[in-house]
Amino acid sequence: MTRTELAVETPDGTCRATLHTPEGSGPWPGVVYYPDAGGVRETLAGMADALAGRGFAVLLPDIYHRTPYAPFDTATLFGDPEEFARLTALAGALTPSQVVTDARALVAVLLTRAEVAPGGVGAVGYCFGGSMAFRAAAAEPEHVRAVATFHGGNLAAADDPSSPHLLAPSIRAAVYVAAATDDASFDADQAARLQEACDTAGVTLTLETYPAAHGFAVPDNPTHDDEADRRHRETLAAFLSEHLRRRE
Repeated sequence: MTRTELAVETPDGTCRATLHTPEGSGPWPGVVYYPDAGGVRETLAGMADALAGRGFAVLLPDIYHRTPYAPFDTATLFGDPEEFARLTALAGALTPSQVVTDARALVAVLLTRAEVAPGGVGAVGYCFGGSMAFRAAAAEPEHVRAVATFHGGNLAAADDPSSPHLLAPSIRAAVYVAAATDDASFDADQAARLQEACDTAGVTLTLETYPAAHGFAVPDNPTHDDEADRRHRETLAAFLSEHLRRRE
């Protein structure tokens, strides 16, 4: 795979990103690839490489570009109160409006790259990044054709006026949500709430529950699950291929 360093200009400064592409001339369907709360690191870059190997141009952004921070060690993060508090503060400072600002800049860059096929793009998110993928689709409905989230948290939170499920009326993309059987951040009530919101808005939603814990798709997460990860990779590639192939 080829990794190209990019500097994406946003109204709030420069967002560093890497564009991951297959070997060859392309162009390939573009995908904005949102990491989990741990942010950009080699594990996520490797995941982006793997998706690129299936025939996509994958843009992995530094979601925390506004705030300098030391990288997290996800192997010990959740058992270290100080590190977890640092992560919580960093993630909490990233507002929905900032996510939208970045999403518009990221989609715009993808659409201008020679490596990216014309037409729509996808938005994929893991854990904390799941809500970002939803916000990208709602902010850029003319361009985002496919949204996929894996163990996304709080996608349909009750009594939250900024909950992603409330954006369903603005989304034109097909949506795939992979929940986990063991996940307090997206329980059965949230699943039902998300389904109802998408049905009401006419959004095509495929919602599946994997027999695994939250974090199953990310290899450096302590709850990573090999079988669920393999299923996630195959399902994601098929879903994106179905909805991002070029329309004549």
